[in-house]
Amino acid sequence: MTAPSLRVLIIDDEVQIRRLLRVTLEAAGFEVREAENGALGLAEAAGWRPDGVVLDLGLPDLDGKEVLRRLREWSRVPVLVLTVRDSEEETIAALDLGADDYLTKPFRSLEILARLRAILRRVQPAPEKAVVRFGDVEVDLTTRIVRRAGKEVKFSAREYDLLRHLALHAGRVVTHRQLLRELWGPNAENNTHYLWVYMTHLRQKLEADPHAPQFIKTEAGIGYRLALGE
Repeated sequence: MTAPSLRVLIIDDEVQIRRLLRVTLEAAGFEVREAENGALGLAEAAGWRPDGVVLDLGLPDLDGKEVLRRLREWSRVPVLVLTVRDSEEETIAALDLGADDYLTKPFRSLEILARLRAILRRVQPAPEKAVVRFGDVEVDLTTRIVRRAGKEVKFSAREYDLLRHLALHAGRVVTHRQLLRELWGPNAENNTHYLWVYMTHLRQKLEADPHAPQFIKTEAGIGYRLALGE
């Protein structure tokens, strides 16, 4: 008996884009449905319960960010934003609203498949009992012990909380605003210098070359990402 296909909902007003995505995704084994505007997309998401959503930001009835905001009120379905808007502000806004990744048009079929598969693998956050590994580092989320090359590395409480947050979202971009809100509270959302100081500490303790980090990556103007291996 074969496993059921993963279901992907495409919310995009361009017929050609929907057709290309359908052909690409169905050839890769996904089950696909389409919606040509935000209202239909939200209705399909509620009724069909897809495993993933590809969402255009430029919709005729609702801005894609509003669709994402409404979707996130009741669903944690992985969302890949697909848009012609490539500004830093748009990217940050979509990620802050709960998008799992974004891709600008025009796109390559193989890239969108890779991005979609990656976010679908991250449907659930890493469990608390997990051990997250990157390079020669092990982060034990149960015992709160971090080892590098088998030796325990000491962290302050704030340093560990920052590393833990990155580990729980490994592979995903976590925005400055998200990190500051989670670790310092809503009144600290503009204090990005906090992050610079603590990221420097983490890199000094975990990276072979803190000035050319292999794992704790900066996404310029957006946030940070823990790369498990690239």
